[in-house]
Amino acid sequence: MSDDALGILDEHVRQIMAWHFSPETGTPFWLEWARQSNFDAIGEINCFDDLNKIPRFEDAWLRKLGHEKWIPHGYKGQPFKVFETGGTTGMPKQRLSWKDHLTDYTEFSRMLDNHYADAFPHGSNWLMLGPTGPRRLRLSIEHLANIRGGACYFIDLDPRWVKSELSQRRSGQVKQYMNHVIGQAVQLLRHRNITCLFSTPRLLEALDEKINVPDSGIKGVFCGGTSMTPQVIRVLVEEILGNRAALVPTYGNTLMGLAVAKPVAVEEDYALTYYAPQPRAVLRVVDLENPDHTVGYDQWGRIELTTLTREFLMPRFLERDEAVRRHPWMGQSGCSWDGVGEVRPLGAQQQMTVEGVY
Repeated sequence: MSDDALGILDEHVRQIMAWHFSPETGTPFWLEWARQSNFDAIGEINCFDDLNKIPRFEDAWLRKLGHEKWIPHGYKGQPFKVFETGGTTGMPKQRLSWKDHLTDYTEFSRMLDNHYADAFPHGSNWLMLGPTGPRRLRLSIEHLANIRGGACYFIDLDPRWVKSELSQRRSGQVKQYMNHVIGQAVQLLRHRNITCLFSTPRLLEALDEKINVPDSGIKGVFCGGTSMTPQVIRVLVEEILGNRAALVPTYGNTLMGLAVAKPVAVEEDYALTYYAPQPRAVLRVVDLENPDHTVGYDQWGRIELTTLTREFLMPRFLERDEAVRRHPWMGQSGCSWDGVGEVRPLGAQQQMTVEGVY
């Protein structure tokens, strides 16, 4: 991380501590923790490294505690949205949002202008071929389309039902549901003027079985949801899109927001590297056995996520993903902090994981 980026991050940490631990603006969960622990977070935490003085965030807190614990006093009385995590079964994690989901995609829109202006032109309509329901992605993609001057069309999709069916080996049911979902998308592409597409990799492959995606008018595909290997990227870019529409991979979730990908290139064997929206969120790749230590560059480890916004404070959360630690993306429009590469489910090499369509 560059000195400038570190200085910005440390100052941001101090501002977020002052917000979440102040009686006037703070979050009930963190204020209660500070009282019980007799800990002065505002005085003791002066930089990012000082966050190790407060506990690692546990996902059970978001599954079990009521939403009122997560409403900062500074947002009291303001309407909010409750978003749930997407592809897993069981009791979902929740995150409240006022504007964070809009901020993330406004920043992403600027990245599209910098690197993919021709593929995602302003004034174009979008199709969101992904999970809907209580997931932030649905509203975020709509916001992205709207601020770029277009409309957004949707299909209905419940990834939890798909994953449940796959876990019970009912692949026939899943295939039927996939056909139903893709049928909705094909109908929209045939009867609406749509130029930009959000899709998961598997849904994009399924769509290709029914319709030629570039011939349908699509110029750019924003792709995310499941892990993507360089081999998957090559198939999507060369075979499905035929190098006639741009592919923009992403790594994001309800708790972090959106990490942007360095543009993929054939000369780099379609390697994927993602960069968090620092300082609002920070990604580290940590040692599996000792998560207090960051692994070396080009080494595998577990992803640790810290989210630092006024809406949500989540320090040092251990994700269920693993990745390779990558060097900063320097240069114009780059990110002068570490990236994460080849993201995949934790332990994916040792056991089969069920990802469904998302």
